Amino acid sequence: MKSLPKKIMGILLVLLLVVSLTGCGSPAAQPPSPDKAGAAASKLKVALLLPGPISDNGWNASAYQGLKEAEAQFGVEGSYVENVAQSDQLAKFRAYAQQGYNVVIGHGFEFGEAAKQVAKEFPQVKFIVTSSDITQPPNLGSLNVVSQQAGFLGGVVAALLSKSGKVAEVGGMEIPPIQTFLTGFKQGVKYTNQLTGKNVQALGALTGSFDDVAKNKEMAKTFINQGADVILGDADQASAGIIQAAQQAKVLAIGVGGNQTNLAPDTVVVSTIRSMPVAIEFLIKTIMDGKWEPKYYPVGINENACRLEWNDQLKNKLSEQDLKLVDQVVSDYKAGKIDLNTLPQ
Repeated sequence: MKSLPKKIMGILLVLLLVVSLTGCGSPAAQPPSPDKAGAAASKLKVALLLPGPISDNGWNASAYQGLKEAEAQFGVEGSYVENVAQSDQLAKFRAYAQQGYNVVIGHGFEFGEAAKQVAKEFPQVKFIVTSSDITQPPNLGSLNVVSQQAGFLGGVVAALLSKSGKVAEVGGMEIPPIQTFLTGFKQGVKYTNQLTGKNVQALGALTGSFDDVAKNKEMAKTFINQGADVILGDADQASAGIIQAAQQAKVLAIGVGGNQTNLAPDTVVVSTIRSMPVAIEFLIKTIMDGKWEPKYYPVGINENACRLEWNDQLKNKLSEQDLKLVDQVVSDYKAGKIDLNTLPQ
């Protein structure tokens, strides 16, 4: 009987020790719950390199808008840098890769060569070049809002708007997406001529510059002096000069890239949109679903990435019949009745 208290005391000491060890754990020291850990791990970091300013109401603004919408819709962590000169492309790509960004987008065909070089250095990072069909396994792909389709829509409307029988498109740098926009524009004019019996002539030229506003403006004025009464400008920030030329000459303009009505509400009848928000949404969803591959991803009229946005104040420049014709052309394209690969240029 004398040994019983010792046994009881021993049991009590063991129990106290267990309770003491259990109570010493700090909440901060505990591992996160599986749900929280998964959410943190899945946070996608996306960087965007822009060749011009986000205030251009066109090409760069559209991509910036796409990034902001991706932040809101998918919860990605986004970053961007404006006015990236070609000489700075390598450094900007590397900087974002070194900062741990999962996806780095070079916005424009001109970023292709730099992306190919840096992608080899950071195989764990996904590099994307827009307005291009570039690919380089295992981690470089491209995303393209097909500019030929956007140009085609612009050509259709320009031909219907024209009273003089001449319309014109001024492009910037002599690179494939700008050249194919001009091709699509001329195809749209010719296609509309076939539908309506009109004989509208499509003029066009590339200035070689996205930032020389004066040079692009002068080219637009040249076409206006030749009789063009509808002008398009596919020259990024320099498109503002093309619209200014139309406004000063009191001829009509069609915006390109983003909705450019606000640049000249009394001049810009409609904008032919190349929607980077739609394209970037498609890209981010593909990546987050684990389906992205280092390949070429084209989007266009069928995805609503290429479309028309009207200036309601000037939409009456076209008759109801012509507006219905525009809608029919879009419907026919989506139904596969129009193939730009077979239309005359």
